[in-house]
Amino acid sequence: MCAVPRPKSEFDTLFSYEVYEPAELLGADAMYRIDEIARLMQDLPPGAELDPETEDRLIAWTIPWLFDHRDDLCISDPTGDEPGYFGLRAGMGAKGTEADRADETDEADNV
Repeated sequence: MCAVPRPKSEFDTLFSYEVYEPAELLGADAMYRIDEIARLMQDLPPGAELDPETEDRLIAWTIPWLFDHRDDLCISDPTGDEPGYFGLRAGMGAKGTEADRADETDEADNV
């Protein structure tokens, strides 16, 4: 099947394409798994039940969003079979402060 552009007139309804900023979506003091962020991006509760196909599709859309907003996010250090959790950098505790990130940048520049 070859995809070709279709005229807008073929669609009954069109919506504006809006993407959340991390601070609009995530709580400052919380950390979230990718599947929870995927649900939040669809205005669903983090624990909403989804069929596996829908969840897979939402996660696939979420990963590029996470990458695109990497400067605004922090990630936990996963242990064992635990997934990584993402949160806002602005809500990081003492370890991972702005000063720590500046030190990391300086260290990377010296490599």
